[in-house]
Amino acid sequence: MLAIVCPGQGSQTPGFLAPWLELDGIRHQVESLGAAAGLDLLAHGTVSDAETIKDTAIAQPLIVAAGLVSLRALFDALSRDAGAAQDGAAPASTDRTAVGAWAGHSVGELTAAAAAGVLTAEQAMIFVRERGRAMAAASAVTPTGMSAVLGGVADDVLEAIERHGLTPANNNGGGQIVAAGTLEQLAAFAADPPARTRIRPLEVAGAFHTTHMSPAVEVLTELAATLSPQDPTAPLLSNADGQLVADGTDTLRRLVGQVSNPVRWDLCMHTLLELGVTGIIELAPAGTLVGLAKRAMKGVPAVALKAPEDLEAACSLVREHGSREGSTHDDGGATRRPDQTDTGVPATNPSSEEAQP
Repeated sequence: MLAIVCPGQGSQTPGFLAPWLELDGIRHQVESLGAAAGLDLLAHGTVSDAETIKDTAIAQPLIVAAGLVSLRALFDALSRDAGAAQDGAAPASTDRTAVGAWAGHSVGELTAAAAAGVLTAEQAMIFVRERGRAMAAASAVTPTGMSAVLGGVADDVLEAIERHGLTPANNNGGGQIVAAGTLEQLAAFAADPPARTRIRPLEVAGAFHTTHMSPAVEVLTELAATLSPQDPTAPLLSNADGQLVADGTDTLRRLVGQVSNPVRWDLCMHTLLELGVTGIIELAPAGTLVGLAKRAMKGVPAVALKAPEDLEAACSLVREHGSREGSTHDDGGATRRPDQTDTGVPATNPSSEEAQP
């Protein structure tokens, strides 16, 4: 079974979108997604500097757009392979029916929801536009931040985080937990770290996935009332608890609440293993989630779809692992493309050993 996973904020780097624009149709897709988000995503994905794309209001739409762009490129590559195949040796599927499970980390959960058909691409870009703006505004209220805790014993790390009044905003598995709170709390935590850990401050605007983001929840609650979500066409995992979500309305509710609640990526990876996932593709801007999977899902082959040159390896993984065998979901034949709409991506890229905020 194939899982496609979508990265969160901090995965973007200057110019990372440029190679994708060489592919047919991608430039137009980026322009359309940017129009929905009210941003020049072509510029932000190619020429904007690291400081500019670190801005939450820019980073989040850029990351969701990049995921949808790389997914379209993957499907297009599979379609070309199918057309060129001889003697019926085409891939088993060239669309989303090849995907046995979808999951995303933080804002990547919105990418996954759009890919699974819960929201159209246009709706997803409107949602992420408001999400990014609202979280940036909430971050400006109080000086807050996030720090990755690498290594140590999980229980000891969690105890120390609680003792300093912080929130374990991300439990990423593989010996990686992200603490979030005020800058004063984080400084005290760094001065008194848990045993055998390394503390790395993350270059993010605020304490995401904590109560500091409550004002953003209010904004997104109002927006959600104007949307009409559909049920996901394949198993879709929730960051809240790693469980499958089969209802579109529940998915949207979770997307709203997720901005002020911890991300349990460790539980998402556990569920992927329970589902019988045998291959993973991480959409652009890729790398972090594959790195986590290598530690927590040992032996499961994975491809980080960082650039078009990774498409061949991703297609091979789809051909080998892309089926719905063992899945309890049926998409009813739905194959809406990720670029279809109702009308017509820290300042530096974390390595596979670093944190996803």
